[in-house]
Amino acid sequence: SHKKHEQEHSQVYITILIQMSELAGADRFNINSQLEALQTRYVGTGHADVSKYEWIVNQHRDSLAQYVGKHSMLQYFAVAENESISRVGYQMKQKMLLPCGLPPPPKEEEGEDE
Repeated sequence: SHKKHEQEHSQVYITILIQMSELAGADRFNINSQLEALQTRYVGTGHADVSKYEWIVNQHRDSLAQYVGKHSMLQYFAVAENESISRVGYQMKQKMLLPCGLPPPPKEEEGEDE
């Protein structure tokens, strides 16, 4: 189910990007609105205001999901780490919670006095 969802997501995103490269003017506006709809539907596609931290977390989670979803990749990592396949899969799933550690503290707006 998750794999099918990822494939559908990738195909839609690539199709929209190809269409954007072929169109101009008013058609680009329509494609941009479709891209915005895609970005709101799928968290990992990002948006204009995505922070570096959010972007890299999405990259790491996508990678970990890919590794866990492919048994041959789990076997590869298990051999490299001299661990069981199940343990490596479990560790990767746990790492998905905070793949890059805690988020940085929010930046305070300049000019605010407390």
